[in-house]
Amino acid sequence: MMVDDVSPARPGAPWVLSYTAVVLAMMSMQMSSLGFSPLLPSIQKEFQMSFSQMGTFTGVYGLVALALSIPAGIMAKQYGEKRVLSIGLAILAIGLFFLSQAENYGEALTARIVWITGYRLAFICVMTAIALTAPPNMKGRAMGILGAMSALASVVGAPFCAKIGETLGWRHAIEAFAGVALAGLAIYWLCYTQRVEPTGRAAKGGEKQQSALAAFKIPIVWTIPLLGLINVGGFAATFFVPSVLKADFNASATDAAYLISVAYITAIVVNPLSGYLADHYNRWLVLALMVALMIPASLAMNSRDLLLFQLGTIALVSLGLAATNQLYPTIAELMRGRDVGPLMGITALGGGLFGYLGPQALGWLRDWSGGFAAGWYSLTFAAVFSTLLILFLKGFSERQDARLAAAAQA
Repeated sequence: MMVDDVSPARPGAPWVLSYTAVVLAMMSMQMSSLGFSPLLPSIQKEFQMSFSQMGTFTGVYGLVALALSIPAGIMAKQYGEKRVLSIGLAILAIGLFFLSQAENYGEALTARIVWITGYRLAFICVMTAIALTAPPNMKGRAMGILGAMSALASVVGAPFCAKIGETLGWRHAIEAFAGVALAGLAIYWLCYTQRVEPTGRAAKGGEKQQSALAAFKIPIVWTIPLLGLINVGGFAATFFVPSVLKADFNASATDAAYLISVAYITAIVVNPLSGYLADHYNRWLVLALMVALMIPASLAMNSRDLLLFQLGTIALVSLGLAATNQLYPTIAELMRGRDVGPLMGITALGGGLFGYLGPQALGWLRDWSGGFAAGWYSLTFAAVFSTLLILFLKGFSERQDARLAAAAQA
């Protein structure tokens, strides 16, 4: 069934209820996505993983995203974001359950792939649903609140799984995450109202609507995945900080959980603040500023001073999450008039690409060099490059707007 077969929401239907359902669905899957990191040392020990294998285990998120981001965006357009998001949450819960039962590294990696397959399908549909439900003048704040609540889910998820892991074992903690995902699925299915995705080039008369692949034929679109670099530092740091704290500072899994929780508590403040600024000022400049602040944060990760290391971790994680959430409405400005689902898919493609390369590169560099310094320097370079790319795309967007305005006046 095509999404156009789904009846749009009644004009008077409150968008807030659907928006809240999406936020709760996002929280239910985010608790496990990033909140499970305190369990990684136990999982690594259980399956005798090298740091490279652990990089693959965590970074397979990126490989799945590479394969699924664009198809998920097209599926959201073709079949409706409600249906695809619900299926994604169900697959996510199944993957988590299989991971809790894994007996070796191969089974654990396979379960992780299933888990992330569900997560990726659901994630693209979350972004599509927010774009379709939030009013145009509130998209930045809507994304900011979504990011804040996602951060809250990680804040809750990290100590939640750490405590269960310490008392009952990491397998029961993973099972608890599966139960949370199913609860989120139930709430979302009951409360979300399907909406028809608007297209900027609507069919006139008897003309056919544009193909879902039309947006991918524009050359500038293929620079968008490079913006996935903006959160490579936060993503990689989230998964490797527990190991760094244990190796360099003799800290426990609970200590790591509290640091990650503080980082996501900070993100609860940073996300809505960045959304407010993006709605009131130039979105591109706000995004560039956030990414530029990640340059000194990446350098701080090399410090042997615990406080400075903690501040660097907090900045990388909170700014990376906030910048990622603001990227989606910003890209909508770059590609005005294009289908929402496919654009969300290609934007998420970059996050998937570097979500894999980030942890994998840190794992390789750690095994090769015997330390994490080379990895942190590579993240610094990524932040510099991302800042320059954002400024370049800002110029392109402004020139495009000027051409459109001149054509309208003519």
